[in-house]
Amino acid sequence: MIYKTVNVGAVTVGGAAPISIQSMCSIPFSRFDELVRQAKELEEAGCEILRVSVPDKESAEKFALLKKELKIPLVADIHFDYRMALASIDAGADKIRINPGNIGEEHIKKVVERAKERKIPIRVGINSGSLEKDILKKHGSPTAEALAESAKKNVKLLEDLDFSDMIVSIKCSDVKKTVDAYRIFDKINEGRYPLHLGVTEAGTLSSGLIKNSVGIGALLLDGIGSTIRYSISAPPVEEIIAAKTLLRSLGLRREGVEIVACPTCGRTTTDVMGLAAELEKKLSNVKKHMKIAVMGCVVNGPGEAAEADIGVTGADGKYVIFAKNSDGKTDIVLRGADRQTATDYILNECYK
Repeated sequence: MIYKTVNVGAVTVGGAAPISIQSMCSIPFSRFDELVRQAKELEEAGCEILRVSVPDKESAEKFALLKKELKIPLVADIHFDYRMALASIDAGADKIRINPGNIGEEHIKKVVERAKERKIPIRVGINSGSLEKDILKKHGSPTAEALAESAKKNVKLLEDLDFSDMIVSIKCSDVKKTVDAYRIFDKINEGRYPLHLGVTEAGTLSSGLIKNSVGIGALLLDGIGSTIRYSISAPPVEEIIAAKTLLRSLGLRREGVEIVACPTCGRTTTDVMGLAAELEKKLSNVKKHMKIAVMGCVVNGPGEAAEADIGVTGADGKYVIFAKNSDGKTDIVLRGADRQTATDYILNECYK
């Protein structure tokens, strides 16, 4: 699906723009110095659009101070108090996230008028935990159909106010329900508004990674979605690492180092898992796209190396390194190397 484009600060969402990566700070404005450090860490890790909660006056007042510390767009997350939305817009928010139904029809007009005036988009955020009572009564529970209906209803609230600079999200903690809701709404939407994908309240790092990867990945493979956020009960930087890995795995990003590693077996006599983890960590900031194959034996090692820019395999703690030459052919560049030598060679090649 080709969606209309919406500009969030300097980041274009929708159209032919790359799928953008988002995250959200977990530290409140009352701990401002910590919040700044976390926001900068996320920016450095590759977050392209950052969201913060603005639940009170103190948060709204400090919003502009945080924005000055960052280069990436900053989004204000508003739940009920329309005054916080107005204050955030005045403080320079690049986008606001609201559920129009929660704001109240009597106040939403003021928010829309201010957003129009400042030319910033609104993300219509639908969540299974805050569906309208009439929709819940009609469907009996927060079904996929109920979520899609709520999204349609809330979008129309803004359309009726002659506002169309929108991004839409529809989230719940149930993966299948989330995917179904997006698919239903996508047919209704017909590309009018770009979609922000994610599975909310997905759980701990291990379960959250799986749930978000399945849900977001399924939708992206369907051609649905323009921007993503992993929702995980873990340090937010993990969301960025996961999102970059997913987009690279789906061929939607050609940047960063992709580590291919065998699961190991009884033939393995080198520390594949340790080496792969070490390389992944040390190469996390490399921007250029490279594929590194870390293999445990000679059965699959040479074959996988032929598909990678650099491949490493070996036996009994001694490593062989393969690398592509200028003609695109794979040559052996090191034999019998110890782990440190092998690691240093790969790091040097990737950081060139």
